Amino acid sequence: MPAQLAVVTVTYSSGDHLATFLRSLDAVTDVMPQVIIADNGSDDGAPEKAEQDYESVTLVRTGGNLGYGRAMNRGVAELDPGIEFVLIANPDVEWKPGSIDELLAAAHRWPRAGSLGPLIREPDGTVYPSARRVPDLVSGTGHAILGTVWKSNPWTAAYRADDEAPSERAVGWLSGSCLLMRRKAFDAVGGFDPRYFMYMEDVDLGDRLGKAGWQNVYVPSAEIVHTKGHSAGRHPEKMLPAHHESAYRFQADRNTGVLRAPLRLALRAGLAVRSRLAVRAARRALSAQNTPTSENNG
Repeated sequence: MPAQLAVVTVTYSSGDHLATFLRSLDAVTDVMPQVIIADNGSDDGAPEKAEQDYESVTLVRTGGNLGYGRAMNRGVAELDPGIEFVLIANPDVEWKPGSIDELLAAAHRWPRAGSLGPLIREPDGTVYPSARRVPDLVSGTGHAILGTVWKSNPWTAAYRADDEAPSERAVGWLSGSCLLMRRKAFDAVGGFDPRYFMYMEDVDLGDRLGKAGWQNVYVPSAEIVHTKGHSAGRHPEKMLPAHHESAYRFQADRNTGVLRAPLRLALRAGLAVRSRLAVRAARRALSAQNTPTSENNG
């Protein structure tokens, strides 16, 4: 593994996921690269244990729950400016053999690639649609409103690029759960926008990279497994409103001016209603999971 590569992850009581992340990283690299753990206030001891177990791991305490983007920026800032590539990833990622080598090889094939992302599998083996188009106001709103109740709606299909077969190609944006970033590109656009606490920060980053002349390249020959949503699942009352707030911020930033004020107002109102409904549904689902059945009681 080349010396010009470093890894940055953000933790928030990630538990055993972090151990799997580091163990699989160690297994797929000849020499364990430098790893920065930007910790947002974990109380499970996992980041401290990781720093003890691996000489290449450095724990950086952010001082509180800053959100993903701000903490990632903090972690990247710890790296030597000479590092050419930064692999940014969630701690619930498991690396597959050859995944990092494939991303690095693709980076050399695509010299204008600011970010490169692998094929992402769910724990059950299904492929997560991680290479997507940048949503405009119509497709983004259609997906937000109908994505969970009418999964085959045309706006979701357009946003997720469902008509594209897996192939190495430039796309609108890539999932921030695992990205190989050119440090030069990351710095050129100022990294993640710190206004996004969680969600949509990767959409915003990919869009800004594209507008700055960089490419976002999907590399399906590289594969990882991502166990999504362990934090969101535990705290839907926090994570779901953050998701909807980020969706509003993304579109509001791109639909400015007095003439589009009614659109922004309608979007904010619609997302606020959807957020409340989503939180209510998530609470019911959690309650059902935690309620013993009559068979268990009898």
